[in-house]
Amino acid sequence: MECKVSWNGPSGMSFLAQTGSGHLVNMDGAPEGGGHNLAPRPMEMVLLGTGGCTAYDVVLILKKGREDVRGCECTLKAERADTEPKVFTKINFHFTVTGKNLKPASVERAIKLSHEKYCSASIMLGKTAEITHSFEIVDVA
Repeated sequence: MECKVSWNGPSGMSFLAQTGSGHLVNMDGAPEGGGHNLAPRPMEMVLLGTGGCTAYDVVLILKKGREDVRGCECTLKAERADTEPKVFTKINFHFTVTGKNLKPASVERAIKLSHEKYCSASIMLGKTAEITHSFEIVDVA
């Protein structure tokens, strides 16, 4: 895996990242740090990437289990250390999984497998942060 991150120049603290798969992502800093608040902060990207990683796993595991999953949202709430390095210290992952006749045990199992075996990002963040998860199921007719 490879990416390139380039500073956009002396007028602020924005950066353009190009992923190995050819996608572009902008990042920017907070105004108090010289940024212009025009794009997500780099640490927000770490958090949202982790949410994407685990949501991907949960959907894939449920589909492989032949569950009728129709939607999955993962809301992450994180706390960071007060001093440098300001690593994540607590992260709660709340899943809202939508589908038809989804079994709570299947959803719980998918989340557990993601966080303990498959999601590299959350497993990595678990080295510094207390990770918790919760979920709700929305049944569709």
